[in-house]
Amino acid sequence: MDFIISRRQMLGMSTATLATLGLVACGGKKETTDDAATTDAAATEGALPTMTEGKLTVATGNPAWEPWVIGDNPESGEGFEAALIYALAEKMGFAKEDVVWVRTEFDEACAPGEHDWDLNIQQVSINEDRKKAVDFSPAYFRPTQSVIVKKDSKFAGAKTCAELKDAIFAVMVGTTAPDYVKDIIKGGSDEGIDIFNNNSDAVAAVDNGQADCLVTDTPQCVYMVESEQLANGLVLGQIPGTEDPDGLGITLVKDSALTPYVTDAMNAILDDGTVQGLIDTWLKAYTTDIPTLA
Repeated sequence: MDFIISRRQMLGMSTATLATLGLVACGGKKETTDDAATTDAAATEGALPTMTEGKLTVATGNPAWEPWVIGDNPESGEGFEAALIYALAEKMGFAKEDVVWVRTEFDEACAPGEHDWDLNIQQVSINEDRKKAVDFSPAYFRPTQSVIVKKDSKFAGAKTCAELKDAIFAVMVGTTAPDYVKDIIKGGSDEGIDIFNNNSDAVAAVDNGQADCLVTDTPQCVYMVESEQLANGLVLGQIPGTEDPDGLGITLVKDSALTPYVTDAMNAILDDGTVQGLIDTWLKAYTTDIPTLA
């Protein structure tokens, strides 16, 4: 299938990507055709190989939590991941109005098969098993995991992981949190780890006493407490050794034709400081001065 690429989109691509499409001349020789003028005119109306021509369809969580998306409204461009998508889309040649948002549960973001989105962003950790099912963008952030409890919990005074060994933990399905709790806090045991479909249900479990603690990424833990998503909540601290080694990545369908363009665009906004600027704007307050459990 042939795809027409606009001039604006060319500006966002690396030379390597353009070369793979046969758009960069080799050895100084430029090939011409009789219909070159027609092709050049048509190129100004073209689009990258997205699901819907001229549109970039992006999935996020249902709901999407702060500080990743502010007010569960990704269209606003406020929040780290919402702002990141618009920066990435611009680099790829899409106007803001050409970004279309849809919602999925977390496990769909790294499930194999076809989907009704081009990209999915909801704090998905890159790992080798997931790479077998989906493509990933380059990593855009490396979070740690933290523990939150109610202030009146018997575990509220814990300063070490060992003090939490007998606690019941609420964690979200498909995330790295269950493994970290099992390996670092529970000494390899699955006992006392309750898995929920989403973090909203996990918060409710802690709020109603079904679970003692919740573990998720540190920025989200801080938000849950400060916004009183978990009433009377407390961030106990970060779990040591949980900084994501491979980082968070945007997912795409396995072997997506769009993956090279996303890769080039993400590397460009990482290299030029755009991503770090968004981290400083949206995540700094949620990652600074958080204690680490012993």
